[in-house]
Amino acid sequence: MASNKEKKQLESPRLTRDDWLDAAFMAVVDGGFDQARVLVIADKLGVTRGSFYWHFSDHADLITSLLKRWEMREIELDKRLQADNTDDPQADIERLLDAALAHAGVDLENIRFELALRGLGRRSASVATMLVGIDAARMHLFEQKFMRLTGDEKTASELAVLFYLVVTGAHQALSRPTSPPQAKEFLKCIIASYLIHQQSRPGTRA
Repeated sequence: MASNKEKKQLESPRLTRDDWLDAAFMAVVDGGFDQARVLVIADKLGVTRGSFYWHFSDHADLITSLLKRWEMREIELDKRLQADNTDDPQADIERLLDAALAHAGVDLENIRFELALRGLGRRSASVATMLVGIDAARMHLFEQKFMRLTGDEKTASELAVLFYLVVTGAHQALSRPTSPPQAKEFLKCIIASYLIHQQSRPGTRA
């Protein structure tokens, strides 16, 4: 039988840091941050804890790294969406809506992770601070898009708030196991109809 040291030597080349982060992500998706425990994740990966310590100093390091990776991916997404401007501001916001609802994915993993993260933010000041920054960046993005559409700062700000509220509500609805397959397209049509198609600035199409 291989010793723990031998198992560690065998496991370390197979599993990368991202493998552990991906597994931790799925643990959160499946059961919240309370399920993102080293032993639980190691069991799902079929390895010993020794493999974990090749990449992380402890459980806190794992969670911190997981949150940082999520934050950086959100920042990169925000930058890409900010740069996605065409001559049709209405179409730009429709693509923004697509991207926001696409966070659900086929299996809703991203939505469920963020919902769990926001639950953690109610218990952790550092997580809450991170989420404030993410929310502020998203709001700034939405305001920019609606400003191009309406040409009015107050209207753009108000529509951005409503847009974020309804997208957040859509995430909640889409995260339910009983949500029908057509729910995403239905919600997208409603949001677009009332918050995008009925808005325009002088000289642009409604």
